[in-house]
Amino acid sequence: MAKFLTSRNEDYSQWYNELVTKAGLAEPAAVRGCMVIKPYGYAIWEKMQHQLDQMFKDTGHVNAYFPLLIPKSFFSKEADHVEGFAKECAVVTHYRLKNDPNGKGIVVDPEAKLEEEYIIRPTSETIIWNTYRNWIQSYRDLPILCNQWANVMRWEMRTRMFLRTAEFLWQEGHTAHATKEEAIAEANKMVRVYAEFAEKWMAVPVIMGSKSESERFAGALDTYTIEALMQDGKALQAGTSHFLGQNFAKAFDVLFTNPAGEREYVWATSWGVSTRLMGALIMAHSDDNGLVLPPKLAPLQVVIVPIYKSAEGLEQITKQVSSIVEALKAKGITVKYDDRDTQKPGWKFADYELKGVPVRLAMGERDLANCTIEVARRDTLTKETLPLEGIVEYVEKLLNDIQENIYRKALSFRDNMITKVDTYEEFKELLETKGGFFLCHWDGTPETEEKIKAETKATIRCIPFDSPEEEGKCMVTGKPSHRRVLIAKAY
Repeated sequence: MAKFLTSRNEDYSQWYNELVTKAGLAEPAAVRGCMVIKPYGYAIWEKMQHQLDQMFKDTGHVNAYFPLLIPKSFFSKEADHVEGFAKECAVVTHYRLKNDPNGKGIVVDPEAKLEEEYIIRPTSETIIWNTYRNWIQSYRDLPILCNQWANVMRWEMRTRMFLRTAEFLWQEGHTAHATKEEAIAEANKMVRVYAEFAEKWMAVPVIMGSKSESERFAGALDTYTIEALMQDGKALQAGTSHFLGQNFAKAFDVLFTNPAGEREYVWATSWGVSTRLMGALIMAHSDDNGLVLPPKLAPLQVVIVPIYKSAEGLEQITKQVSSIVEALKAKGITVKYDDRDTQKPGWKFADYELKGVPVRLAMGERDLANCTIEVARRDTLTKETLPLEGIVEYVEKLLNDIQENIYRKALSFRDNMITKVDTYEEFKELLETKGGFFLCHWDGTPETEEKIKAETKATIRCIPFDSPEEEGKCMVTGKPSHRRVLIAKAY
């Protein structure tokens, strides 16, 4: 139960791992670096997926599906792309197993070696752009605005459930455009869709910006990101959108005839978020008692627990509560009436607290007599006894209040953890003693960026979109700088 969670202050990493498993979100799988997403965890991901999918469709995108296996030769066509993913690729070399004649069990059949090996997709740019070559002949075929929901494989050496696993779930948008301006506008639009989702549904404030050249997606000309801050003061890249230029169009010979009858290469974007959002949701809001879920993403928004001494008392409470359950459901609120006799009310309270259910209602026989009900909110761990009259409308408003309060709390924490620094010594000291986001001047060179990373393990998270021009000096080299960048230690 929740009381057995390690404190965040004692060991944040251990607290996170325990919470993921004890709240029933996920557990390690038999495959190294992979996880089993359990029903409760998957229910949260489904709500994320449903909302994002609607937002994509509202901006003109459609869903498609592309193969899991990618011919190895495709990766050699875009040099930066293959260099970025080569160390993480899992490769399929054979297509059959057989019984070993020497009695060593099942072995790979050496005669079943593939003529060309396949890569289990780490991302799908190559196979999608090979496909787009067949779809695009004229400017009339553009734009193509496709998204796919899929799983990908990246052979990570150090893994943590939801944050970094060898296999994970995600969506990846891949769009094709007639002009550079249109593609850049698309990439900008989608990072803002991600920011809206993070803030309005996940209740996680984010900072939007451009990645430095060394932090860009492999094969991109520009990468836009949303950066969130976790409660331990570390940053989490929560979503990215990439302007790919014409790199993949040139690699796969994807051209179109423009209105003047000339042949041009197509312009491209890609963008994605993954089950890493689950990690962000957990670490941004939860406490030592368990999950704290924003109501918009909670699989179960309200639970009602009866407290009774006799079967007759339970029957009377159930009769009173049934109308509340139906009225809440009629308003689109997910609600559970937990009248199980296998667990005591105190156990249920702790379990729903651990699982982050936003609102808990409890009715005892005294409440029944007084026409009252106890209302507990998960975000503040407060409770009050209220009249039954008007309780449905009260709960509906309370869910909205909880959603807003969780966001305000996260925003206040984030804002208090943004520090402007002008010297490298101050930066290194505060990085260890305070943590969080740092706004610093940087001379724009990869050498200085690498020095910061090597000496402090902090990275340039982004160049914020709203960062104003400001003349200054790089905190490391003293060379001129024209705006501050966002730096932090990160997951």
